[in-house]
Amino acid sequence: MNTSASAQGYVADPRNETVLVYVDGQLVPRRDAVVSVFDSGFVLGDGVWEGLRVIDGHVLQLEAHLERMFEGANSIALDIGRTREDLKNAIRQTLDANDMTDGVHIRLMVSRGLKSTPNQDPRFVIGKATVVIVAEYKSPRPAAKTKGLSLFTSTFRTSGPDIFDLRLNSHSRLNLIQALIQAINAGADEALMLDPRGFVASCNSTNFFIVRGRELWTSTGSFSFKGLTQKAVIDSWQSKGNIVREKDFTLAEVYSADEAFITGTLGGVTPVVRIDGRTIGGGLPGAVTAEAEEAYKDWVLR
Repeated sequence: MNTSASAQGYVADPRNETVLVYVDGQLVPRRDAVVSVFDSGFVLGDGVWEGLRVIDGHVLQLEAHLERMFEGANSIALDIGRTREDLKNAIRQTLDANDMTDGVHIRLMVSRGLKSTPNQDPRFVIGKATVVIVAEYKSPRPAAKTKGLSLFTSTFRTSGPDIFDLRLNSHSRLNLIQALIQAINAGADEALMLDPRGFVASCNSTNFFIVRGRELWTSTGSFSFKGLTQKAVIDSWQSKGNIVREKDFTLAEVYSADEAFITGTLGGVTPVVRIDGRTIGGGLPGAVTAEAEEAYKDWVLR
């Protein structure tokens, strides 16, 4: 399948074929990295995860990522069975074993663990939580930055915490995958999603911003995930004396925006130039988006 147009797309790197993967304390070759078919994560997507980025030997926003992971695990009564320091050491062990210092994306995954039988009930878990760390060389596709992405507004809506709390980085992502499939079939790179009231929420895997003048607008997060890259963009832009509005806004306001962009761990700040077949701004990555990206880079690497 062609993934060159994916918002999560990256430049292929042959070094990834020989990376060692951390599986419950063991570092194993990629081809041997497996979990049981009775694992809670495979059976029902019962677990939490974090995506982290490594630049110049620095794991970006590491403390914030671990804070979110433990908060999410606590909310679903999942005992990770490791301390924050344990997970930091495991991440460092994985990076050192692969001699990785830059241009790396990490997926830290924790499931509730092995079950005696495939069912919903967490009381059938036997043993401790499963911890997997996949570190890969990943650089965002240059074309995504220079040409920008296209979005398609999905008919699938985001949800509130009483239905499915998107602030929880759960392995369960089917609703968001369905939205992305719609966008792909419409010829777009990523799905733009509305909340149950019809206001713009987020994309299926990234947070969404529009630019109006020099103001950045993004959703309140009431019906979407609160990305750490999104927060870094907000904080860095405000630190320069600029305005960010976390507010409800509509598709009509999106279509008339001066610029638009998405934020995520892998791509950082990535411009958006088309939404639902409509050209945004001048149809090219904008100057304010570029400025926001530079402010973000300075902020997370300081």
